[in-house]
Amino acid sequence: MSRRWAAVVLNAVIVAAFIGPGTVTAAASAGSKFGSTLLWAMTFSVVACFVLQEMSARITILSGRELGTCFRSDLAVADGLRRVLVVLVLAAVVIGCTAYQAGNLLGAVAGIGTVFPLNASWMTGVVVVLAGLLLALGSPRRIAAGLTALVAIMGLAFVGLAISADPGVGKLLKDGLIPTVPPGSETLILALLGTTVVPYNLFLGSGVARGRDLADTRWGIAIAVGLGGVISMSVMVAASGLEGPFSFSVLGDLFGDRWGAAGRGLFAAGLMAAGLTSAVTAPWAAALTVRSLVGDAGAKRWAFAGTHFRGVWMTILAIGAGVALSGVRPVPVIVAAQALNGAILPMVAILLLVLGNDRKLLGPEGVNSRGFNALTVLVIGLCLLLGWNQWHALMTS
Repeated sequence: MSRRWAAVVLNAVIVAAFIGPGTVTAAASAGSKFGSTLLWAMTFSVVACFVLQEMSARITILSGRELGTCFRSDLAVADGLRRVLVVLVLAAVVIGCTAYQAGNLLGAVAGIGTVFPLNASWMTGVVVVLAGLLLALGSPRRIAAGLTALVAIMGLAFVGLAISADPGVGKLLKDGLIPTVPPGSETLILALLGTTVVPYNLFLGSGVARGRDLADTRWGIAIAVGLGGVISMSVMVAASGLEGPFSFSVLGDLFGDRWGAAGRGLFAAGLMAAGLTSAVTAPWAAALTVRSLVGDAGAKRWAFAGTHFRGVWMTILAIGAGVALSGVRPVPVIVAAQALNGAILPMVAILLLVLGNDRKLLGPEGVNSRGFNALTVLVIGLCLLLGWNQWHALMTS
């Protein structure tokens, strides 16, 4: 295997983290409510994901330090302000991971439930224990790579459903490139952005990129994120033919109508794998984030099997399990978690933008291009605008 394709496999962990129940829910909800009208938001999200993930990897590779460590020591601001910013980022990312984790567990249980009508609480407990065992005994990177294969099969099935829907190439190009914001779509647009450009993935990608070649890493991120975007867009297009409110059961019926019992089984297995993969990567990414922001990668207690590292991922897993066991319905929780990720994104992106233009840290050849700066500012502006619209609507309702 060439170095570049090895980089694709390595960066597949990023796609494994964002192609979870949240992506399926956000994209399918958008498709069922607005057809392919919001396809442009997915196009923008994929481009934004590449830009920010590349920036995170470039900062890590050129500086030799993980992203959180750079936030902690290299931001060109006063020491007091830097400490405040680190605490804010830490709190935001950990809260986002916790919300996302609840959705991951609920999604995995929903996948099982579309085929086996078992007790939801028992199924949640089984998924929590399985995720905990995988984190405690294995390598999250290898686990994610293995489960991603099953998620990829489900993704290919969504591509097949999208093609069979025959939406028309002209309409897809128009909807994919021309922004349209139908009334009531703001939360879903923010969710589509938040489910693709996941803030904690920036820290996860930084950890993966450390010690790697920059050119190979760029290639790996571009291919992996691009394939993830194709799957997400296919989910939206495939769900555009659904009637009535979205649910995992209705989406499973879509697979069943097309491929019979085997299709429904494939959807169930894929959704369960997507949930379990994300349920492993979210606590892992949270632990990496906390370590890089406040810990010491060289200290034994912050090693993968160290007490502090394990304490972080166990806490995220436990809180997510508590929310999942509370009896809430999965779809509202998942959409809310994605929207929360989208709301957190501007703060992390602003700090990333500052580091990405630091000539002292990256050298004159390593700083952002004008195009990268423009796209990052656009991501920040869109998130702030959508967030303001949502807040204004909430306050005036």
